[in-house]
Amino acid sequence: MSVENFVSFLKKEIEKIRKMNRYRFLREISSKPNREIVLNGKTVLNLCSNNYLGLAGNREIIEAEKKAAEKYGAGSTGSRLITGTTSLHLQLEEKVAKFKKTEKALIFNTGYMANIGIIDALTDGNDIVLSDELNHASIVDACRLSKAKTVVFKHKDMEHLELCLKKFKNKNKKLIVTDSVFSMDGDIAPLKDINYLAEKYGAIVMTDDAHATGILGETGSGSAEYFGLSGDIHIQMGTFGKALGTFGAYAAGNKELIEYLINRSRPFIYTTALPPGVLGATMKAIDIVNSEEGKKRRILLLKKASLLRKKLAQIGIDTLDSETQIIPLLVGDEATTMKLSEKLLEKGIYIQGIRPPTVPEGMCRLRISLTIDTDFNNFL
Repeated sequence: MSVENFVSFLKKEIEKIRKMNRYRFLREISSKPNREIVLNGKTVLNLCSNNYLGLAGNREIIEAEKKAAEKYGAGSTGSRLITGTTSLHLQLEEKVAKFKKTEKALIFNTGYMANIGIIDALTDGNDIVLSDELNHASIVDACRLSKAKTVVFKHKDMEHLELCLKKFKNKNKKLIVTDSVFSMDGDIAPLKDINYLAEKYGAIVMTDDAHATGILGETGSGSAEYFGLSGDIHIQMGTFGKALGTFGAYAAGNKELIEYLINRSRPFIYTTALPPGVLGATMKAIDIVNSEEGKKRRILLLKKASLLRKKLAQIGIDTLDSETQIIPLLVGDEATTMKLSEKLLEKGIYIQGIRPPTVPEGMCRLRISLTIDTDFNNFL
């Protein structure tokens, strides 16, 4: 194919995306991720950020990042198994394990890489992965890359999950994987019921705590603590780039799991390690989350979320079954969703429209991500 023909092909495909009202483009932010941001040169109220606890601009965290970079350098210069493991990597993994109440933890560079690296490493063609239908795209893609048979169970439907477990009870390994806080709906997985079924049918449980880390539980360690299941969940995965305000991800579990992943997880083995500055910042972020200040921030955030859901319900807006800081405003079709998003932006309110394939057909929505400094009184 000539370069001209290749460009022609790309233009046609892009035009198809436009006609489906699914065209995506980048918006430039030229400020810190505060309550108000400068978006494409205009100051707007930010209702899209995952900076739930307001830690991305925290001075203590920024200073910790600077100190780590000054001592260990700007980059890690290699993969973890070659030259990339510094003292900071080991210290952060020890801190994460203590935070999650597990024996060990392992750092990954992103949540996407962690999900792919865990699921692909643990399963093969003789196994089955049971995945909630509203799981994050990284889990969906991990299941596709895995050689295991993937069975999608209806969202939070424990009767359907049990039927699936019964049907495949003779499979070698059965891995149940679920978001704990669903990223587009804001509801919480019934982890106690999932864990009960896993024990009954001999399955492994893996939770994606990306949107629960820092938010759920007495100390903010996530869904296992929230449900009183610390130590009972086989694999806890989560991220640092949301409530903790930094970057990266983790897997937490028993020491044998971590040893196995070090040897079998390709995204871990073949990726340059996280830089020292990020590690220093993340350790300070965990300290804050795990403190009385962190608890106060969580309580404030969830109170604000509850109040906003009530206000939206009073004016007839469907927020689905949200029960956390993620609040969807159901619209329906792609075109209307994006028009509403643009109209709000014109008025200085930034709420991004969410369309397929991120959400199912006919379930397009405006997705609000609350932070502790969100002020929504002026737009209701």
